[in-house]
Amino acid sequence: MSEYIHKSHNVSVLMYHFVCPAKYRRVVIDEEVDQVIRETCKEIEKRYEIRFIEVGTDKDHVHFLIQSVPTYSPQKIIQRVKSIIAKEVFAKCPQVKKKLWGREFWTDGYYVATVGEHGNEAVISKYVREQGQEKEYKKLYRTVLEPKQLSIWDL
Repeated sequence: MSEYIHKSHNVSVLMYHFVCPAKYRRVVIDEEVDQVIRETCKEIEKRYEIRFIEVGTDKDHVHFLIQSVPTYSPQKIIQRVKSIIAKEVFAKCPQVKKKLWGREFWTDGYYVATVGEHGNEAVISKYVREQGQEKEYKKLYRTVLEPKQLSIWDL
């Protein structure tokens, strides 16, 4: 079950599953890039109303299970995430630039689906974990959430 994001007097549980391929589907995601992605996601959470429920990589693409607020459209969320991660990867992993010409880390497109709070979160999380070949997929980060009873005082 997800923790709720509180903003002013609103309570939101909006979750999205994003899949973002590396530019040209190049195999550029290794242990070092994994670490940069993990740490960058943690920093994004501190600055924006974006919570990474789960992040996983599969050599040439990344899966994000993200919770956010209604004022952030899915496009705004993934644009911000992709932009910040790309800058950090290029700054901290210069060898990636050699595999990707044109100074772009991601493809222009992405996949996004909404995730329901009850039931579907587990299904999507399982799907994210089981993508790719068994030995290649690595879970980089998973938020451990405590179940919360929502009361009228939380609204």
